Amino acid sequence: MKKYWVYILECADNSYYTGCTSSLETRIVQHNAGVIEEYTSKRLPVKLVYSQEFADANEAIRVERQIKKWSRKKKQALIDGNFELLHKLAECRNETHFRSKMKKENIIP
Repeated sequence: MKKYWVYILECADNSYYTGCTSSLETRIVQHNAGVIEEYTSKRLPVKLVYSQEFADANEAIRVERQIKKWSRKKKQALIDGNFELLHKLAECRNETHFRSKMKKENIIP
């Protein structure tokens, strides 16, 4: 069965790059060789800081797209394995949700 990975690279400028591949080792080598002309080719060298294996390519792509939308803090929590912080950072913080939460906790009338 073929495997797929979602990965996060830390670039030389300390930024993060999230990608998806079916050959993790080869892809890291390609990134560091500058073969993949995209974000990372201007921020070499890169190092692998997170990877997650998947059996389904569509699931890996879905997770990659989800992570790409995350804030740096959220990505850092994932990299660190700090799932409690990751959960907290994932909470909705829009005005409607905030007011509803405050009412539920009897903080506002």
